[in-house]
Amino acid sequence: MSTYRRPRLTGATIFFTVNLANRQSDLLVREIDTLRQAVRLTREERPFGIEAWVVLPDHIHCIWRLPAGDRAYGTRWRLIKSRFSRPWPKAPTRFSHDIRQERGIWQKRFWKHHIRDDADFAAHLRYCWLNPVKHGLVTRPEDWAFSSVHRDTRYRSELDLV
Repeated sequence: MSTYRRPRLTGATIFFTVNLANRQSDLLVREIDTLRQAVRLTREERPFGIEAWVVLPDHIHCIWRLPAGDRAYGTRWRLIKSRFSRPWPKAPTRFSHDIRQERGIWQKRFWKHHIRDDADFAAHLRYCWLNPVKHGLVTRPEDWAFSSVHRDTRYRSELDLV
């Protein structure tokens, strides 16, 4: 079994990529309200700041700011993923899904990167906003409905996205 080392930083700002198991699916945008509800309930129980968020058909990119003294982002992702998955029938699973009673909707792990400084934050924020363009879903970040770019106008001039 793999041992994953996570930094013991609390109150960190972290960039995440979280994927569906089926990378051909559009479940995340088709069921955006279910995802929003899962995030809302999780934030009520275990608060965290959302610095950026973009939902694509089969994956999510986001930047979170955890509260001071807190580093439990894995618990938050477990809650979001399980709450989102409950309404859906079980997908084809691996043994590792079965022993944890997972539905096989999500990839087992997620990718994370602890933000180091302002330039690193700006680069990952730009990545979130431009990802729908990169995937050919829209021509401008503002045209993608499932993005925090609409909320984050304070950064646009800094990132030359106007």
